[in-house]
Amino acid sequence: MEYFPIFLNIRERPCIVIGGGDIAARKVSLLLRAGGAVTVVAPELGAELADRLSKGEITHREKTFAPDDIEDCHLVIAATDDRAVNEAVSQAAQAQRIPVNVVDNPDLCSFVVPSIIDRSPLVAAVSTGGASPVLARIVRSRIETLIPAAYGQLVQLASSFRGKVKAHFSRPEDRRLFWEDVLSGSVAEMVFAGRDQAAREALEQELARTAEGASERGEVYLIGGGPGDPDLLTFRALRLLQKADVVVHDRLVSQGVIDLARRDAERIYVGKERDFHSVPQEGINQMLVRLAKEGKRVARLKGGDPFIFGRGGEEIETLAAEGIPFQVVPGITAAAGCASYAGIPLTHRDYSQACMFVTGHLKDGTMNLNWEALVQPNQTVAFYMGLTGLEVMCRELIAHGMSPQMPAALVQQGTTQNQRVYIGDLASLPGIVKESGVKAPTMIIVGEVVRLHEKLNWFEPGGDDRGASAHVRPEKATGGSS
Repeated sequence: MEYFPIFLNIRERPCIVIGGGDIAARKVSLLLRAGGAVTVVAPELGAELADRLSKGEITHREKTFAPDDIEDCHLVIAATDDRAVNEAVSQAAQAQRIPVNVVDNPDLCSFVVPSIIDRSPLVAAVSTGGASPVLARIVRSRIETLIPAAYGQLVQLASSFRGKVKAHFSRPEDRRLFWEDVLSGSVAEMVFAGRDQAAREALEQELARTAEGASERGEVYLIGGGPGDPDLLTFRALRLLQKADVVVHDRLVSQGVIDLARRDAERIYVGKERDFHSVPQEGINQMLVRLAKEGKRVARLKGGDPFIFGRGGEEIETLAAEGIPFQVVPGITAAAGCASYAGIPLTHRDYSQACMFVTGHLKDGTMNLNWEALVQPNQTVAFYMGLTGLEVMCRELIAHGMSPQMPAALVQQGTTQNQRVYIGDLASLPGIVKESGVKAPTMIIVGEVVRLHEKLNWFEPGGDDRGASAHVRPEKATGGSS
């Protein structure tokens, strides 16, 4: 973060605005809404500020700026079109350690004024650190569509019950769970519909119904975290992830997805890598049971979809046997996500009318697969976890009748800003891995649809140099794939 976000109490405290025009008037309006005692320093005032002066809402010093104007001030805003004046204001304020904002000059600011979503007493702020105020306003407008105006009344209702709820629940955890249920349920909907009295009565009933400790209940959310891009998470996955007290995640879940969890949620890594399991599967199963029995809401985050080579079925079998409530949230599986971001349709009426998802994980140095079923014409085969056994896979497919020139692709870290796509064929794929140093996680896609990559490729990863070589077609790897 370039700026530390903070909400400043300026009620009845002296604030200075330098400038008397329209921009200054907008800043004065914000300061007055927050209760500040505003003085405007300017040789003359525009119509709006003159009107406020006539109503006694502000005071006016009819002069040009001087450093002593900001003595004993809590906050300063410079809103003039004179760069020299703005610089003088910034220097004087920062010398006295007074927060200062210079409109449209972030280099002169010690703080920036964000775009504000005002549902008082609920207030949200959006800032780009002065880099793009227009973008901040666009984001603000989108957020405003998601937050009804009645959220202010909901905050007031919750505030009036804080003491009762605190007396009712001795544990902070129980209070949090109670409020989460209330503020996202029927009570909130009553407030949004303007039924304030009904909402108050319903909240009273809910508090009376909930005995001490009754909210000590646990639940597990088995969530598909998708292939990497946090934007591909479903709405339900995001909602449950932000409710969870504990996030149990494995190696293939991207950091961007994990970061969407509540900041105070405990995070437990149980990742699996080849020949190394930080926590054995049975240990993960029992951990989920234990955490739920402790009354915690547990988000079990798995890369891709939890039911596609994710062993999610094993985990919920244990939960069901122990009587633990659970939900399953599907995710975009790696094959679908990586293929889409690589511009490779898994099916296409001219190339492929079927698609098979296969695990390429080696066991005892072999792959126990139905090779005859995999080499059928007009079919795409997507291999998960196949990088280690790639040579075996290519050799067996060719041995069972697939052309050595069958187009094939490697998609490393698909859907992320580090995505790399390598195009070749069955004959060249092992060499590509050796030459390029491709590493897991990598999807392997085999089939005629790979020919479409060059034409349909749309995703350009990397706003920086991380994605500089995102789409690679090694000279020796082209074979018959183009």
